[in-house]
Amino acid sequence: MAKQTGGCLCGQVRYELEGDPIATAVCHCTNCQRQSGAAFSLNHLVAEAQLTIKGELATFDDTSETGSKVYRKFCPKCGSPIISTLEAMPGMAAIKVGTLDDTSTVTPSVQVWCDSKQNWVELSSDLPGVPKNMPAA
Repeated sequence: MAKQTGGCLCGQVRYELEGDPIATAVCHCTNCQRQSGAAFSLNHLVAEAQLTIKGELATFDDTSETGSKVYRKFCPKCGSPIISTLEAMPGMAAIKVGTLDDTSTVTPSVQVWCDSKQNWVELSSDLPGVPKNMPAA
């Protein structure tokens, strides 16, 4: 895949992603619902080394339903969520797909935290899902 670019609503934060994401996950956890203000969050899971960020990010230290830390990073000016990093997955980042400049090739590959899914959300029956988080490899 070619380089992908993205950024926040106000343009203060920009990023470049080199290479393909490891996965593209629909996250139905209640904290992602609250952060996004939507029924779920769509995230590219990537190695942090694939990502170059220009601009400063603010961080909110969140605690997941499993008790591990989730570092939710966002633009301090406009509040756009950009990435999350997880204590349970060092060296990895979850890019908020809605911040990509071009989302035309994005296809989710998995759903996580399906136990928290809004009852009116219906995604493709071909999209695999797990009740909580993906098991650690």
